[in-house]
Amino acid sequence: MMDVPVSVPASQQMFLALDYGLKRTGVAVGNRLLRTATPQGTIAAEGDARFVKIAERLKEWQPDALVVGVPTHPDGGEHENTLRARKFARQLRGRFGLQVYEVDERYTTTEAHALGARDADAAAATIILEQFLRSLA
Repeated sequence: MMDVPVSVPASQQMFLALDYGLKRTGVAVGNRLLRTATPQGTIAAEGDARFVKIAERLKEWQPDALVVGVPTHPDGGEHENTLRARKFARQLRGRFGLQVYEVDERYTTTEAHALGARDADAAAATIILEQFLRSLA
């Protein structure tokens, strides 16, 4: 998980973030230069259909790497969704051959709701990506 600045190659400038959920996956894009992220909607699909939709986003944005939110308990302990998100990150690496960074995403959906987001999943992906971009050295 990411609590300290991550060593990310300077060649990686554009990132696509995913807030994984069983039925919905929020998407955001951002770049290292501006250290900002923009929501790109939510993929409402499961299994292979989800990966088809992700492939479309990858073709559109051509990111240098991916960022996946990994949820944990408030004390940092793992639970079932932690393992699911990590498996999803491994599947992304395997299918698309991109570097995947895992980011602690505790409270991002809660924060998205508190900010009044209409699409909480995409807003959570945006928060995840902004946290990641701020951590870069």
